[in-house]
Amino acid sequence: MPDLDTSLTPPSSRARNLLGAVGTTPVLWIDDPFTRAPRGFWAKLEGFNPGGIKDRAALHMVARARARGDLRPGAPIVESTSGTLGSGLALAGVLHGHPVHLVTDPGMEPIMKRMLTAHGATVHVVREPHPAGGWQQARCDKVAELLGADPAAWCPDQYNNPDNVDAYAPLATELAEQLGRIDVLVCAVGTGGHSSGIARALLPVMPALCMVGVDTIGSTIFGQPARTRLMRGLGSSIYPRNVDYGAFSEVHWVAPAEAVWAARRLAASHFATGGWSVGAVALVAGWLARTQPVGTRIAAVFPDGPHRYFDTVFNDEFCRANGLLGVSAPEEPERIPAPGAREAVRWTRCTTVTDPLAGTRTRRQQEVAR
Repeated sequence: MPDLDTSLTPPSSRARNLLGAVGTTPVLWIDDPFTRAPRGFWAKLEGFNPGGIKDRAALHMVARARARGDLRPGAPIVESTSGTLGSGLALAGVLHGHPVHLVTDPGMEPIMKRMLTAHGATVHVVREPHPAGGWQQARCDKVAELLGADPAAWCPDQYNNPDNVDAYAPLATELAEQLGRIDVLVCAVGTGGHSSGIARALLPVMPALCMVGVDTIGSTIFGQPARTRLMRGLGSSIYPRNVDYGAFSEVHWVAPAEAVWAARRLAASHFATGGWSVGAVALVAGWLARTQPVGTRIAAVFPDGPHRYFDTVFNDEFCRANGLLGVSAPEEPERIPAPGAREAVRWTRCTTVTDPLAGTRTRRQQEVAR
């Protein structure tokens, strides 16, 4: 395991409330089974937050809305979620005294729905996907309906709210303090919040940083066709405007069976794992560790832990029913020259990253053009 540039300062073990338990998450060195020492990557374990990485965004968005007066004392919070942000909003509701209404779809894991309810949230499940925008658009439509029924209600609008991005500046600071130099940063992309927030904070001080986005097959974020998706927490059937397309040097699409393989290998080898996003990010980060020059410092953000995935990623019956068992991830991704060149159905890499709605070139392409 390589030495860090800076020493870690252990956080206080005391917290008067759960606000003090969010942040200052550890980093863990990962090599085998994804690569061999001295190669490897650092994993930022956001599962050490009470509910995962989106505790940061939920608490920050709520705090800013309260400070501006957009969210009045005791007013309801209404949002669409696949789970992790919902957990963070439930935490914010408990801390600040707001009823929380969360809109999801039948794909939410049963354990997640039960825990959100236990934490005081009201969970609304849409039953039919939108004909064009899929489940995500159906959820957004239900949010609009709930907001229309209560003028006092407030929606964080995680897909477009700039406070979602700003919330991750402390995470970027933690990474810089823990690792010093970072050459490559690997992030799953869903709403675009944590990847954009970290990039905004780190790129001015680490201009050579290479940002690698990880998406799921069937997601339209980076210009692939929208399909029914099995994986939760990354990907989208709409275009979140918080995604900073220009910050990415490349994007990888990962299939569910490949993410399951990686998440389970992590669990067996490091006792530190997570669900769909963690498996997908680990797969890509491991490949980068194998193929980049020795000494390249790679950081990968693991958004959550394994607990909500006991009914899916770590459930043999579920995985068997969905054809996810007995599948080993390939040694390397396929490559396509542009997002629209062909549909990704397995792990696929593309070094041309554009905003599907605007045609924005990547930072690397802009530098080459200059």
